[in-house]
Amino acid sequence: MSHPIIHHNDEHHHEDFQLKDTHPLLGERWPAMGGVRGNDKLTSTYDLVEQMYYLYVRVVKAKDLPPNPLTGSCDPYVEVKLGNYKGTTRHLEKRPNPEWNQVFAFSKDRVQSSSLEVYVKDKEMVGRDDYMGKVVFDLNEVPTRVPPDSPLAPQWYRLEDPRRVEGVKVRGEIMVAVWIGTQADEAFPEAWHSDAASVHGEGVASVRSKVYVSPKLWYLRVNVIEAQDVQPATRGRTPEVFVKAQVGNQVLKTHTSVSATLNPKWNEDLLFVVAEPFEEQLVLHVEDHVSSRKDDLLGRVTLPLTMFEKRLDHRPFVHSRWFDLEKFGIPALEGETRRELRFASRIHLRVCLEGAYHVMDESTMYISDTRPTARQLWRPPVGVLEVGILGAKALLPMKNRDGRGTTDSYCVAKYGQKWVRTRTLVGTFSPSWNEQYTWEVYDPSTVITIGVFDNCHLGGNGNSARDSRIGKVRIRLSTLEADRVYTHSYPLIVLTPSGVKKMGELQLAVRFTCLSVASMLHLYSQPLLPKMHYLHPFTVSQLDSLRYQAMSIVAARLGRTEPPLRKEVVEYMLDVESHLWSMRRSKANFFRVMSLLSGLVGIFSWLGDVCKWKNPATTVLVHILLLILVWYPELILPTVFLYMFFIGLWNYRSRPRHPPHMDTKLSWAEAASPDELDEEFDTFPTSKPQDLVYMRYDRLRSVAGRIQTVVGDMATQGERLGSLLSWRDPRATCLFVVFCLLAAVALYVTPFRVVALVTGLYLLRHPRFRSKLPPVPVNFFRRLPSKIDSML
Repeated sequence: MSHPIIHHNDEHHHEDFQLKDTHPLLGERWPAMGGVRGNDKLTSTYDLVEQMYYLYVRVVKAKDLPPNPLTGSCDPYVEVKLGNYKGTTRHLEKRPNPEWNQVFAFSKDRVQSSSLEVYVKDKEMVGRDDYMGKVVFDLNEVPTRVPPDSPLAPQWYRLEDPRRVEGVKVRGEIMVAVWIGTQADEAFPEAWHSDAASVHGEGVASVRSKVYVSPKLWYLRVNVIEAQDVQPATRGRTPEVFVKAQVGNQVLKTHTSVSATLNPKWNEDLLFVVAEPFEEQLVLHVEDHVSSRKDDLLGRVTLPLTMFEKRLDHRPFVHSRWFDLEKFGIPALEGETRRELRFASRIHLRVCLEGAYHVMDESTMYISDTRPTARQLWRPPVGVLEVGILGAKALLPMKNRDGRGTTDSYCVAKYGQKWVRTRTLVGTFSPSWNEQYTWEVYDPSTVITIGVFDNCHLGGNGNSARDSRIGKVRIRLSTLEADRVYTHSYPLIVLTPSGVKKMGELQLAVRFTCLSVASMLHLYSQPLLPKMHYLHPFTVSQLDSLRYQAMSIVAARLGRTEPPLRKEVVEYMLDVESHLWSMRRSKANFFRVMSLLSGLVGIFSWLGDVCKWKNPATTVLVHILLLILVWYPELILPTVFLYMFFIGLWNYRSRPRHPPHMDTKLSWAEAASPDELDEEFDTFPTSKPQDLVYMRYDRLRSVAGRIQTVVGDMATQGERLGSLLSWRDPRATCLFVVFCLLAAVALYVTPFRVVALVTGLYLLRHPRFRSKLPPVPVNFFRRLPSKIDSML
C-alpha cells in the first residue's frame, strides 16, 4: 500500500504527479512452492529488489543422434516445454553431435505443471518435424541454486521415447542442467524468458537485459601554427589562405590569413571530440579563398589519430611537427620539376589528445561523471550507488497489437560511463523487472538518470521504428543520506504537444553507501571539474559544440552494440534538446529567479515596515539591536553566523526525507498554452506554416523587447555611477568631488560608532519626520548623464 508524502498548496497540482512512498519486500523470498523450501535462508547480493524465482534449463549439447531414415541426415533442435510455455533452440543442419549451449528461464510464479519436458527433434523442410526422443524432469526434485554458489554442472541424459517398441533402446544422449534460481543468477541476462515467449527472430536479442559502457572520449587539440611555400593556383595574386580540418563529421576552419608572402601564419587551436578505438583520421585541407563561391584546394594531409601524443596536464611538452602537403591545383609540370614540387609545401602543427579534461557528453546541469579522460588522474571512489529497478505501475498503452493497446516496456539507467538496460517485459502495463545494478561513485554532486521506454523492435517493424519514451527520473546523489534505502514510486511525466501527461509510475529502491566520510567531505572543497577546465578553459560556444559532438559519438557507438541502445533512447537520456528555445522553459526559469529573489524582497519589505514604524515594538527592538551592534561592532559577524546556525538547526526538523522528482508546477508544464507547446515540439529549423512562424517571431520580438529594456536600464544605472567622476556633467562632478572632500574630513574627525549610529537612527526615523518626495541622493543620481543619449 502506498501513500503520498508530498503536499502542494495548489489545488490544481494533481496528486498523481506526486512522489509516493512504497514498502516492497526487498530481499525477501517468495512463498514456498515446488522444489523451494520456504525455511531456507539463502543469501543474495540482490537485496534491493524482490526475489523472483526461475526454473533454469541449460541445453548444452547432444551426441549420437540417429539420422533421418528418409534424408539420411540429422538437423536437430531442442524444444523445452513447461506447461503451456515452450522454448526452442536454433536448429543445426547435418549435425549428429550438435552443441547449442542455450539457457531457458521459466518464471516460477507462472508454473502450472509438475514436470519439465525436454524434446529433441529433427527439423523437416516439408511436413511435421520428426520426434527423436525426450527427457522428463520432476520439478520436486530440481535443486535450488543462488549465487555465490558455483554453477550447476550439466549431466548426460539418455533420450527416451514411449512410442518405441519395448526393449529397443533410443539412440542419442543430451547434456542438460536444470536448477531453480533467482534473477541474480549469471545465466539470467542471456536466457530466453517465458515472459517473452511471443517474441521471435531478430526481436529476441532486443528483449534481453544488457550493460553498456560509453566509449572513452578525448579532446583532440589541433594547433595550426603556419604553412610554408603555399602556391596559389593563380599566379600573381595574394592568397587568402585558411586551413579546414575534419575528423569524421566534425569540420572546423581557421581564420583567413591575408599575407603577401607564401608563408601564412595562424597559431589557432581547433578542438574535436574523438573516441577510442580511433577509427577516424585527421584530414587537413589548405585552401585559398578566391571568391564567395569558390575556394581552391592548395594542399592536403591525412594523419591517423594514433600517432599523436596524449597530454595529461597543462604543461606544454607536446612538440610541434612539420607535415608535407599533397599538392593540388598546380599547373602541369614535367619531369623532375614536378616531382620536386609535389611535396614542396608543408604545414606546421602541434597536435595532442587532451587527457586531463572531462569530455562532457551530457548537460552540465545533470552531469553524472566529472573524471578526466586519463585513468591515471582518477581519484579512488568515495561511495557505491545501488539501484533496484523494481517495476512500473499503471503504464499507458503505447501502441496497438492485434486490435488492442499494449506496452512492451524496458528501463535504461545511466550514471557515469555505465549504461544498463533491463529486459523487455512484453504486453503488460505493470511490469516487474526486479533487477539490481551497482555503480562506483567518484563525486556525490552528480545525477543518475533512469528512463522507461516502449520497445518497438520486437519483430516486423524494421529499423525505421523508434522506441517511444514513457518518462524518466533524475536523482541527485548529494540529496541522499548515506546507507539509507529509499523506496519510492516516481511519477513518469512527459510533455506532449497536447500538454503534460502522466504515463505511469516507476518503482525504485536506491541506496548510496559512503566508503570514506573524510574523502567525501574533502570533495566539497574541490572544483567540480578537473583543473584543466580552469587553467585552460574553453569558451561557451566551444563547450556547446563539443558537447553536441560528444553526444553524437556516444549515440552512434551505442547504436552499434547488440542489442543496440538506439539513438532516440541515448538522446533522451542525455537531454540533447535541452538547449533549444522554449517559451515554457523561459517562463519557468524566470519564476525560479523571482522565487529566489522573493526572500531578498521580503527582507527589504520587512526593513521598510520597520522604518515606517508599522509595528512599534519591532522597531524599538531593532533600535536596541542597532545600539548594541554599534557599541560592539565585533559582534556583527558572529551574530550573523550564529543566526544562520540556528536557522539550519531549526530547518533540520523539516528536512526533505525523499529524493527530488519531476515537478510539473516548477516546470510551468500545467500552465503552458497549446501554441507554446506546439512551438516547443517544432523541429529545428522550423517546419510550420509561414504565417504561424511570423506570429511566433513577433511574439519573441515582444519578449526580447522587454528584456532589452531591462538590460538597457541596468546599463544606464551603471553608466550614471561611472559618470560621477568622469566630468561628463561638470556641475554634478564638481558637487560630488566637494561632497567627497567634506565627507572625508567629517569621517576623519568623527568616530565611526557615531557615524554608524547617526546613519541608523536617520534610516529608522519616524514617518512624521519623513517626506514623500525622493531623498536628495536619489534625485542627484537620477540627474546624472549616461550613454543612452548616444544610442541610435
